[in-house]
Amino acid sequence: MTQDELKALVGQAALQYVVPGQVVGVGTGSTVNKFIDALATMKDRIPGAVSSSVASTERLRAIGIPVFDSNEVERISVYIDGADEIDHRGFMIKGGGAALTREKIVAAQSERFICIADESKLVEALGRFPVPVEVIPMAAQRVARQFAGMGGVAKLRMKDGQALVTDNGQHILDVSGLAIRDPLAFESEVNQWPGVVTVGVFAHQKAAVCLLGTAAGVKTLNF
Repeated sequence: MTQDELKALVGQAALQYVVPGQVVGVGTGSTVNKFIDALATMKDRIPGAVSSSVASTERLRAIGIPVFDSNEVERISVYIDGADEIDHRGFMIKGGGAALTREKIVAAQSERFICIADESKLVEALGRFPVPVEVIPMAAQRVARQFAGMGGVAKLRMKDGQALVTDNGQHILDVSGLAIRDPLAFESEVNQWPGVVTVGVFAHQKAAVCLLGTAAGVKTLNF
Protein backbone atom coordinates (compact mmCIF):
# COMPACT_ATOMS: atom_id res chain seq x y z
CA MET A 1 0.00 0.00 0.00
CA THR A 2 1.16 3.53 -0.71
CA GLN A 3 1.38 6.08 2.11
CA ASP A 4 -1.61 7.85 0.58
CA GLU A 5 -3.64 4.64 0.68
CA LEU A 6 -2.66 4.05 4.31
CA LYS A 7 -3.85 7.55 5.18
CA ALA A 8 -7.19 6.89 3.49
CA LEU A 9 -7.50 3.63 5.43
CA VAL A 10 -7.06 5.23 8.86
CA GLY A 11 -9.21 8.20 7.86
CA GLN A 12 -12.06 5.81 7.12
CA ALA A 13 -11.43 3.81 10.32
CA ALA A 14 -11.71 6.97 12.42
CA LEU A 15 -15.41 7.29 11.54
CA GLN A 16 -16.24 4.63 14.14
CA TYR A 17 -15.16 7.08 16.89
CA VAL A 18 -17.39 9.94 15.72
CA VAL A 19 -20.40 10.21 18.03
CA PRO A 20 -23.67 10.80 16.12
CA GLY A 21 -25.48 13.92 17.27
CA GLN A 22 -22.33 15.49 18.72
CA VAL A 23 -19.81 18.01 17.44
CA VAL A 24 -16.51 16.46 16.32
CA GLY A 25 -13.09 18.05 16.66
CA VAL A 26 -11.11 17.97 13.42
CA GLY A 27 -7.36 18.46 13.10
CA THR A 28 -5.10 19.46 10.25
CA GLY A 29 -2.90 17.80 7.64
CA SER A 30 -2.86 15.31 4.80
CA THR A 31 -4.07 12.37 6.89
CA VAL A 32 -6.88 14.45 8.38
CA ASN A 33 -7.90 15.48 4.87
CA LYS A 34 -8.65 11.80 4.21
CA PHE A 35 -10.75 11.72 7.39
CA ILE A 36 -12.66 14.82 6.27
CA ASP A 37 -13.37 13.14 2.94
CA ALA A 38 -14.72 10.10 4.81
CA LEU A 39 -16.70 12.31 7.22
CA ALA A 40 -18.74 13.56 4.25
CA THR A 41 -20.56 10.20 4.26
CA MET A 42 -22.05 10.90 7.71
CA LYS A 43 -22.34 14.69 7.67
CA ASP A 44 -26.12 14.48 8.19
CA ARG A 45 -25.56 12.62 11.49
CA ILE A 46 -23.49 15.32 13.22
CA PRO A 47 -24.36 18.97 13.99
CA GLY A 48 -20.95 20.13 12.82
CA ALA A 49 -17.28 20.38 13.72
CA VAL A 50 -14.69 22.50 15.51
CA SER A 51 -11.63 22.87 13.31
CA SER A 52 -7.99 23.49 14.21
CA SER A 53 -7.03 25.44 11.09
CA VAL A 54 -8.29 27.68 8.33
CA ALA A 55 -7.43 24.98 5.77
CA SER A 56 -9.52 22.31 7.52
CA THR A 57 -12.37 24.77 8.05
CA GLU A 58 -12.48 25.50 4.32
CA ARG A 59 -12.40 21.79 3.48
CA LEU A 60 -15.20 20.98 5.93
CA ARG A 61 -17.43 23.77 4.69
CA ALA A 62 -16.81 22.74 1.09
CA ILE A 63 -18.44 19.37 1.79
CA GLY A 64 -21.35 20.93 3.69
CA ILE A 65 -20.28 20.44 7.32
CA PRO A 66 -20.93 23.47 9.57
CA VAL A 67 -17.87 24.69 11.50
CA PHE A 68 -18.25 26.24 14.95
CA ASP A 69 -15.88 28.50 16.81
CA SER A 70 -14.48 26.67 19.82
CA ASN A 71 -16.02 29.30 22.09
CA GLU A 72 -19.47 28.30 20.85
CA VAL A 73 -19.05 24.68 21.92
CA GLU A 74 -18.85 23.62 25.55
CA ARG A 75 -17.85 20.01 24.96
CA ILE A 76 -16.29 18.01 22.15
CA SER A 77 -16.62 14.25 22.50
CA VAL A 78 -13.73 13.31 20.24
CA TYR A 79 -10.86 15.00 18.43
CA ILE A 80 -9.42 13.34 15.32
CA ASP A 81 -5.95 14.43 14.22
CA GLY A 82 -2.67 13.14 12.88
CA ALA A 83 0.85 13.29 14.31
CA ASP A 84 4.38 13.77 13.06
CA GLU A 85 5.56 11.27 15.68
CA ILE A 86 3.80 9.16 18.30
CA ASP A 87 5.40 6.89 20.88
CA HIS A 88 4.11 3.77 22.61
CA ARG A 89 2.58 5.83 25.44
CA GLY A 90 0.50 8.07 23.17
CA PHE A 91 2.78 11.10 23.48
CA MET A 92 3.16 12.97 20.20
CA ILE A 93 5.06 15.60 18.25
CA LYS A 94 2.71 17.74 16.16
CA GLY A 95 2.94 20.97 14.22
CA GLY A 96 4.46 20.00 10.90
CA GLY A 97 1.45 21.69 9.33
CA ALA A 98 1.90 24.83 11.47
CA ALA A 99 -1.44 24.47 13.30
CA LEU A 100 -0.10 23.22 16.64
CA THR A 101 -1.58 25.94 18.85
CA ARG A 102 -5.13 25.57 17.61
CA GLU A 103 -4.71 21.78 17.57
CA LYS A 104 -3.73 21.82 21.24
CA ILE A 105 -6.67 24.09 22.13
CA VAL A 106 -9.19 21.75 20.47
CA ALA A 107 -7.48 18.70 21.97
CA ALA A 108 -7.76 20.22 25.45
CA GLN A 109 -11.47 20.81 24.89
CA SER A 110 -12.10 17.23 23.79
CA GLU A 111 -12.81 14.17 25.89
CA ARG A 112 -10.74 11.81 23.71
CA PHE A 113 -7.92 12.34 21.22
CA ILE A 114 -7.89 9.79 18.39
CA CYS A 115 -4.61 9.92 16.50
CA ILE A 116 -4.61 8.72 12.89
CA ALA A 117 -1.22 7.99 11.34
CA ASP A 118 0.72 5.61 9.15
CA GLU A 119 3.18 3.23 10.78
CA SER A 120 6.22 5.38 9.87
CA LYS A 121 5.11 7.84 12.59
CA LEU A 122 5.45 5.32 15.45
CA VAL A 123 8.73 5.82 17.36
CA GLU A 124 10.39 4.54 20.49
CA ALA A 125 11.29 8.05 21.69
CA LEU A 126 10.24 11.49 20.50
CA GLY A 127 12.69 13.89 18.90
CA ARG A 128 13.78 12.52 15.55
CA PHE A 129 11.20 14.80 13.92
CA PRO A 130 12.14 18.45 14.63
CA VAL A 131 9.92 19.86 17.38
CA PRO A 132 7.78 22.78 16.14
CA VAL A 133 7.47 25.67 18.57
CA GLU A 134 5.14 28.57 17.88
CA VAL A 135 6.68 31.79 19.16
CA ILE A 136 5.95 35.50 19.31
CA PRO A 137 8.31 36.94 16.66
CA MET A 138 10.25 39.26 18.99
CA ALA A 139 11.21 36.28 21.18
CA ALA A 140 12.39 33.94 18.40
CA GLN A 141 16.15 34.39 18.81
CA ARG A 142 16.07 34.28 22.59
CA VAL A 143 14.00 31.09 22.54
CA ALA A 144 16.43 29.63 19.99
CA ARG A 145 19.31 30.33 22.38
CA GLN A 146 17.45 28.57 25.19
CA PHE A 147 17.10 25.48 23.00
CA ALA A 148 20.81 25.69 22.15
CA GLY A 149 21.46 25.39 25.89
CA MET A 150 19.56 22.07 25.79
CA GLY A 151 21.58 20.83 22.80
CA GLY A 152 18.93 21.68 20.24
CA VAL A 153 19.26 23.57 16.97
CA ALA A 154 16.32 25.90 16.28
CA LYS A 155 15.60 27.13 12.77
CA LEU A 156 12.96 29.67 11.81
CA ARG A 157 10.43 28.07 9.48
CA MET A 158 10.32 29.83 6.13
CA LYS A 159 7.77 29.99 3.32
CA ASP A 160 8.38 31.65 -0.05
CA GLY A 161 11.53 33.30 1.25
CA GLN A 162 9.79 34.84 4.27
CA ALA A 163 9.24 33.71 7.85
CA LEU A 164 6.10 31.56 7.88
CA VAL A 165 3.20 33.26 9.62
CA THR A 166 0.74 30.97 11.42
CA ASP A 167 -3.05 31.36 11.48
CA ASN A 168 -2.43 33.16 14.79
CA GLY A 169 0.05 35.67 13.32
CA GLN A 170 3.12 34.11 14.94
CA HIS A 171 6.32 32.38 13.77
CA ILE A 172 7.53 28.79 14.17
CA LEU A 173 10.90 27.46 15.23
CA ASP A 174 11.71 23.86 14.24
CA VAL A 175 14.08 22.37 16.80
CA SER A 176 16.25 19.39 15.90
CA GLY A 177 18.81 17.44 17.91
CA LEU A 178 16.61 16.80 20.95
CA ALA A 179 16.05 13.45 22.67
CA ILE A 180 12.83 13.87 24.63
CA ARG A 181 12.91 11.25 27.35
CA ASP A 182 10.26 12.87 29.56
CA PRO A 183 7.67 14.48 27.25
CA LEU A 184 5.48 15.72 30.12
CA ALA A 185 8.34 17.56 31.82
CA PHE A 186 9.66 18.89 28.50
CA GLU A 187 6.28 20.28 27.47
CA SER A 188 5.72 21.86 30.89
CA GLU A 189 9.15 23.52 30.92
CA VAL A 190 9.15 24.95 27.39
CA ASN A 191 5.59 26.26 27.71
CA GLN A 192 6.83 28.48 30.57
CA TRP A 193 9.45 30.26 28.49
CA PRO A 194 8.46 33.86 27.78
CA GLY A 195 7.52 34.26 24.13
CA VAL A 196 6.56 30.62 23.57
CA VAL A 197 2.94 30.33 22.48
CA THR A 198 2.86 26.53 22.21
CA VAL A 199 5.39 23.72 21.99
CA GLY A 200 4.52 20.90 19.58
CA VAL A 201 4.96 18.13 22.14
CA PHE A 202 1.52 16.77 23.01
CA ALA A 203 2.00 15.03 26.34
CA HIS A 204 -0.60 16.71 28.55
CA GLN A 205 -3.03 16.32 25.63
CA LYS A 206 -1.84 12.89 24.53
CA ALA A 207 -3.71 10.40 22.38
CA ALA A 208 -6.18 7.98 23.92
CA VAL A 209 -6.15 5.80 20.79
CA CYS A 210 -3.92 5.61 17.73
CA LEU A 211 -5.23 4.14 14.49
CA LEU A 212 -2.05 3.09 12.73
CA GLY A 213 -2.09 2.33 9.03
CA THR A 214 0.04 -0.72 8.26
CA ALA A 215 0.50 -2.98 5.25
CA ALA A 216 -1.64 -5.53 7.10
CA GLY A 217 -4.45 -3.03 7.75
CA VAL A 218 -5.35 -0.68 10.59
CA LYS A 219 -3.72 -1.45 13.92
CA THR A 220 -5.41 0.00 17.01
CA LEU A 221 -3.20 1.16 19.89
CA ASN A 222 -4.90 2.07 23.17
CA PHE A 223 -3.08 4.15 25.73
